[in-house]
Amino acid sequence: MVQHRGLSTGSERSNVGSRRRGLLKWVAMRILALRRFFDLTLILAALAVSSATLMLQAQTPPSQNNLPPVPDWALPGSPTHQQVAPPADFHRPSTNFDAPIGIFDGQSDVGSALVPGSASYDAATGQYTINSAGYNVWYTRDEFRFLWKRMSGDVSLAADINFPDPKGYGDRKAVIMIRQSLDDDSKAAMVAEHGAGMVHLAWRPEKDTRVTDMEFRMGGRGRPGGTSPDSLVTISARRIGIEKHGDEFSVWMSLDGEPMHQFGPPIKLHLDGPFYVGIGFCSHQPETVDTAVLGNVVLENTAGKVR
Repeated sequence: MVQHRGLSTGSERSNVGSRRRGLLKWVAMRILALRRFFDLTLILAALAVSSATLMLQAQTPPSQNNLPPVPDWALPGSPTHQQVAPPADFHRPSTNFDAPIGIFDGQSDVGSALVPGSASYDAATGQYTINSAGYNVWYTRDEFRFLWKRMSGDVSLAADINFPDPKGYGDRKAVIMIRQSLDDDSKAAMVAEHGAGMVHLAWRPEKDTRVTDMEFRMGGRGRPGGTSPDSLVTISARRIGIEKHGDEFSVWMSLDGEPMHQFGPPIKLHLDGPFYVGIGFCSHQPETVDTAVLGNVVLENTAGKVR
């Protein structure tokens, strides 16, 4: 009996040793499997980060350091430099997006400024925020972000104008425009409010010709903002409008919130329908993006509805 129990105890010890060796082998295999899992997880995570980085780079405008040099003619005017017309053969194809935004069918970087523009619409406030670089909307070609709708016939278009950055370039332009095409040298009529307060009715009478305009500079004395009651203070229109009635185009303004009224005589320009009607903005700086906010936009396919 004693010998029988002794043999049984030895067998049990042998079985325990085998179980321990099996357990250790199982643990080692699990550790190896977990290591492979974590190595694969790290690889997948690294790939995901790389993909996200590439997508972000694809959606980000080109770095200022990667932009082509700005030609001398495109630099904004300053005390030491005068901007001049671009060379006669200088044009860039516009970059067009057919995605609707607010009441408009699409938007374009007319003339494809060196830095791409963008725009957004806030349905709660009815405001369009337009971000754009661009050397100018003038001479024989334009560079600006344009939100547009294709229309024919008579048109009434109006909008409130606001420049969020008070330090922007004085000749930047928020525009309401009717143009024949999206080419940078298209025939067009527009009303633009400049950062420094001037409003003009401007038109390009034929494709690839120089713009002509009528300019309105408003000011008053005894108004807030002057250093004395005799100071001449610039009046910036709160709201601007353009009306197309047949081949006649007229400029409308509200200076202090009063009802819109026409300024000056209409000009004549023939556009074939359909044409492009919309709102836009140009910073007047070829490689610097600025912002304009246009709100309470009224667009009617008839004359006499500027309000």
